[in-house]
Amino acid sequence: MGLGLLGRGVGDIRFLAEHGAHPIVTDLKSPEVLAPSLAQLADVAEHITYVLGEHRLQDFRDRDFILKAAGVPLDSPYIAEARQHSIPIEMSTALFVAYTPATITGVTGTRGKSTVTHLLYELYTRYAAEKMGQHDASHRVFLGGNVRGLSTLPLLEKTQCGDRAVLELDSWQLQGFRERQISPHISVFTTFLPDHLNYYKNDLQAYFADKAAIFSHQQAGDVCIVGEQVAAHPLFKDYCVALGRPLASKIIIAGATTFPRDWQLRLPGEHNRYNAGVALAAARAAGIPDAISRAVFASFAGVPGRLELITTSQGVSFYNDTTATTPDATIAALQALGNSTILIMGGADKQLAMDALLALLPTTVKKIILLPGSGTARILPRISALRVPFQEATTMDEAVTKAIDSSVSGDTILLSPAFASFGLFANEFDRGDQFNTIVVRCTKNHSSSATHYDRP
Repeated sequence: MGLGLLGRGVGDIRFLAEHGAHPIVTDLKSPEVLAPSLAQLADVAEHITYVLGEHRLQDFRDRDFILKAAGVPLDSPYIAEARQHSIPIEMSTALFVAYTPATITGVTGTRGKSTVTHLLYELYTRYAAEKMGQHDASHRVFLGGNVRGLSTLPLLEKTQCGDRAVLELDSWQLQGFRERQISPHISVFTTFLPDHLNYYKNDLQAYFADKAAIFSHQQAGDVCIVGEQVAAHPLFKDYCVALGRPLASKIIIAGATTFPRDWQLRLPGEHNRYNAGVALAAARAAGIPDAISRAVFASFAGVPGRLELITTSQGVSFYNDTTATTPDATIAALQALGNSTILIMGGADKQLAMDALLALLPTTVKKIILLPGSGTARILPRISALRVPFQEATTMDEAVTKAIDSSVSGDTILLSPAFASFGLFANEFDRGDQFNTIVVRCTKNHSSSATHYDRP
């Protein structure tokens, strides 16, 4: 249920088709929209039945199981139909965890999970390389979960006893963990902030309940790293009380205050010191020596689309923070970069409170460029009332051009939307890709003496 365009569905379907299954693939998107994904499955198409542009109730009966994509509505009548017929509901990453012999580290959180996941993958990989250098090839390291273009289920073919898998887990993927009542061996819960309230129908407790699957089914001997912000959140305490039993795993609280002040961190911003503190606690729980961790933190450049420095041209720095789909994420970016920033923001509404971000803009932003969307329409009257120059743009081309036109040496142009990407872009990665392409095109032919930008 859900082929999608990010590559994860393609990998799952190929794995099933190549191992004797005859999947029915159903997606609300049309064949024309899904053409890139369909092309990747052309060589196994004879094993697949496609139902595209719609879902049909009959396809959710008499099946061995339903493999549900992330983001399927909680009240989906099709999933209800399957449950009524006692058909198991699976999700790709949870299915992998249920059957792999590898040791699992899972990372979730409203913000910071991607950075922490990739930090841990780098830490584990560096440690594994060192062990191999000592003629001890005791384990390999795999990356999976909510990672662009990477399907987790096919890793079942590769993982063996002694291997480690590091998984980024959003709240939707963790629904599969709740379904199977499993949790990772080492769990990391970075932050918990309002998000996806359009999906959870403004029920923050329901959102937390999905997130809590990261630790709620851990066993004795497992470890849960809880970010300082999560540990202080009332819903964390309420959930632990509602369990009616002590957590079986060892709980370690970590964050910015636990990251050594004398260690160098390449990533900018206090929020990344918090991420590093959480990652360090998990690394220590996994037995990674501090000497390796210290070296990794000093060199780790970050994750694409997460406060990613694309280039500096004519003294202007360009940052891609397309995964900032909440106001809290944009606040963190602005606080990390200083007050000479031209901000490209706006997009589809997620029904999140924007008060704190709007209050910060006059002191951190010299100009705002607004991308279209339902969220932008909601805040436009309040943007108009701020004493900050702003312009609207209809495309990313136009937004980048207007930002460059307004910039001088010493400025930062930051894409940090604070909203979802639906409507104007295929997804948040498409939004970031477009930004990167346009920025590179506008700046690639410059010399240090150039005085004007090439226009898109």
